[in-house]
Amino acid sequence: MKNILYFTLILFTACATQKVDNEKVKINPKLITQPYSPEILRGSNTEFRNWWDVKRYDIVLVPDYSKKFISGTINIEYEIISNNNQDVMQIDLQEPMQITRIVQLAQSPRNHQTQTEFELPEYAWKRNGNTVLIDMEYLPKKDNSRQILKFHFEGFPKIAKNAPWDGGWVFTKDEKGRPWMSAAVQGLGASAWFPNKDFQGDEPDEGITFTIIVPEDLVAVANGRLWETSFVKGEAGTNVYTWEVKNPINNYSIIPYIGHYTHFSDAFYGKGGELSLDYWVLDYQLEKAKKHFEQVKPMLTAFEDWMGKYPFYEDGFKLVESPYLGMEHQSAIAYGNQYVNGYLGHDRTESGWGNKFDFIIVHEAGHEWFGNSITTQDIADMWVHEAFTTYSEVMYVENLHGQLAANEYVQGLKILIENTSPIIGKSYGTHSGGSRDMYYKGAMVIHTLRQLMEDDVKFKQMIRDINTEFFRQIVTSAQIEKFMSDYTKIDLTEFFQQYLRTTLIPTLEVKIQNNQKMYRWIGVIDGFDMPVKLKNSEEWLYPTSQWKKYTGKSELTPDANFYVFVNQSNE
Repeated sequence: MKNILYFTLILFTACATQKVDNEKVKINPKLITQPYSPEILRGSNTEFRNWWDVKRYDIVLVPDYSKKFISGTINIEYEIISNNNQDVMQIDLQEPMQITRIVQLAQSPRNHQTQTEFELPEYAWKRNGNTVLIDMEYLPKKDNSRQILKFHFEGFPKIAKNAPWDGGWVFTKDEKGRPWMSAAVQGLGASAWFPNKDFQGDEPDEGITFTIIVPEDLVAVANGRLWETSFVKGEAGTNVYTWEVKNPINNYSIIPYIGHYTHFSDAFYGKGGELSLDYWVLDYQLEKAKKHFEQVKPMLTAFEDWMGKYPFYEDGFKLVESPYLGMEHQSAIAYGNQYVNGYLGHDRTESGWGNKFDFIIVHEAGHEWFGNSITTQDIADMWVHEAFTTYSEVMYVENLHGQLAANEYVQGLKILIENTSPIIGKSYGTHSGGSRDMYYKGAMVIHTLRQLMEDDVKFKQMIRDINTEFFRQIVTSAQIEKFMSDYTKIDLTEFFQQYLRTTLIPTLEVKIQNNQKMYRWIGVIDGFDMPVKLKNSEEWLYPTSQWKKYTGKSELTPDANFYVFVNQSNE
């Protein structure tokens, strides 16, 4: 404590001198001119980020509905893991949001102890586009030490034009004309509204607290469990809601929901014991929601069977009605599918099975395993989130309606595949995602691999084991690919290269030449030699890019559970 007080005294003395005599102020040149493009700053773990690890966020938010304005504070608790590059710290906050003050805290407010703090002088930090760069000359830099910076922020956040796809804040009204607020920022990034380390590869390991202060007629819901509520009297009374998340959480999952909510609850008894089920819906939707959300328990049963224990028993499972279709916000899933089955009432697979369940409940809940527990470091690898989660819909259908129904459902996904660009993003470290085919084509890739394994029991166990091996971890596509190759004992190098990194679809070319059936793969990369099972048969073909003779009696049409094309011609 003496060292902290001494450091504080020295800093304030230095700041006073510098404010009086500007000639003595030495601005770190990296605050003004630095070597990285905005894309690199956004998407890479640069020297401004790689030396510190986020441990916890403690957020206080005050939204102003009438002005579409927000303000608040965030304590970023972090650990210094290396002092090699500690001259600049990058904090992300997108324009037009502003940081107004930065304060170094000597202790966590959660300890309820006396704090020593000092405010960074304005010349110690500078906005650079959508980032704020801080000169570490003015902050402690001891290796393995824990530090806390408190940021005061305010501004008019970007308004979502079409949430959740075109992200931002949503200021709207419910059916009774009352205020309703939320946000959806996947892709856009959480830095669209609060300061943070907006890098998918670094989550707050010890969770968050999220305090939301709203007018007395509104209810504020967020991730995790409701920790504390209070009412502040005044000319205009306010309600204060504090929510706590104990587990690591994606930045883009941290979301407030503010409106005229009412609450009901239930419990699910699963692999982790008792799991609380909480539902926050607009007050006039209560009875409809109680009936419609009965789907949750059989879904969780199916998912725990396929993917293992729900990853966040400590934080509970929660659906929150949202003013947009839906999002996988961890332990506070956004629900806006209008209390109908399918995708807004439609079966997009045209299989007949897509209207048997609420797409948003099932898909977004599947992300609790793939996306929230298992998270990719770079958004270029987001197929790991979306392909496996889309396949969780197949898991659900299979558990409730059988394997034939599941096959028909997954085959129906083929009509949604575009093949305009590869599933994996064009580059790493630039915040460049892959194509929307990561959903439907990605699911077909997983289903095709299932056929290659010829062992549904082993396939199901592999899905469970992926969730065990990478439980609450940051991963890369390469790690997942290697795990599946090792698990199946199949060299999947060309398989993944073909399906994930190109738009080429393996096409079985068949011809009859001199009364002889011939076949080969076309539209494939070098070395692609995936076998394929024939339709309505137990027979397998082993094509390569070279012509082969076929001496069997089956029709040379691949089984529909493989994602391949066929091209037949006569000569």
